[in-house]
Amino acid sequence: MENNNSNWNFNAVQQPQVGQQPIAKTFMASVFSWMGIALAISAVTSYVFGTNEGYMSYLINVEKGGLSALGYVVMFAPLGFVLLMGLGFNRLSASALTGIFLLYSVIMGVSLSFIFMAYAHGLIFQVFFISAAMFGTMAVLGYTTKTDLTKMGNILMMALIGIIIASLVNMFMRSDGLGYAISFIAVIVFTGLTAYDVQKLKNIGVTVESGSESAAKLSILGALTLYLDFINLFLALLRIFGGRRS
Repeated sequence: MENNNSNWNFNAVQQPQVGQQPIAKTFMASVFSWMGIALAISAVTSYVFGTNEGYMSYLINVEKGGLSALGYVVMFAPLGFVLLMGLGFNRLSASALTGIFLLYSVIMGVSLSFIFMAYAHGLIFQVFFISAAMFGTMAVLGYTTKTDLTKMGNILMMALIGIIIASLVNMFMRSDGLGYAISFIAVIVFTGLTAYDVQKLKNIGVTVESGSESAAKLSILGALTLYLDFINLFLALLRIFGGRRS
């Protein structure tokens, strides 16, 4: 389960004014564009690596039946990139942040390539489209609703911390029952976080200057936030639907 820190530097949430709506739309268009680009890169990379035995041989130690040293690096590197972008937000330029984000999407794609060895390919594609439909529905809801989702977001963030702790515990317990329970809760949490994060980003969009360095950097971090919401929703649904290879 990827760690999803949706707060970043997005602490100032203001209610948008009517005249500021076009600014918010421009900002959100940038956020979704970068998110879509990152997802496309990750999807292609994961498929290329996951369906090529030659590439996967570099990530898996066949003799020991586990990951190779490079495989472990690939598995944990995405978390390092997320921390780098979050902690280095104020120091990094917009172009540097964009480059790191695109590189992150490639590394994340390689990390996700393992699902092609664990699940039937047809199931992966089906779950991807189901995830896209759920994500899109909640994104529209978050963008259009007049209800303030701040309180819901705070509750979901606490639930997310619980999921992370439970997932770490289950790494040692290896309980299928607990794993399924975590996955079901994760689906609820990340569908809710999608609406919350979209509303939060929309409100942020009216506070930034269109075309500025700050707006460009915030759009990348916003894209990363929604990217993580989608990826975690997708992985949770994939675990629920199962279909592991025998």
